[in-house]
Amino acid sequence: MDEIKKLRVLLPHWIEHNGEHAGEFRKWADQAGPAQDALLAAAGLVEQANGRLGEALDQLGGPLEHPHGAHHHHD
Repeated sequence: MDEIKKLRVLLPHWIEHNGEHAGEFRKWADQAGPAQDALLAAAGLVEQANGRLGEALDQLGGPLEHPHGAHHHHD
């Protein structure tokens, strides 16, 4: 498998896992006291990174394999 195809498989998984981590940061922020703002900022940065990873994926031709359980609907 060439590197582009590998990335088209890996990027959707990276995006999914980053989203899960950002969600965890947001969930824990409420209980983090003085670290709340830093955790929320980190979540925002991870979400920005996901946006850029999504751009990269689009530039490479989109996902080669869909993430588990994901259904993409084109309206």
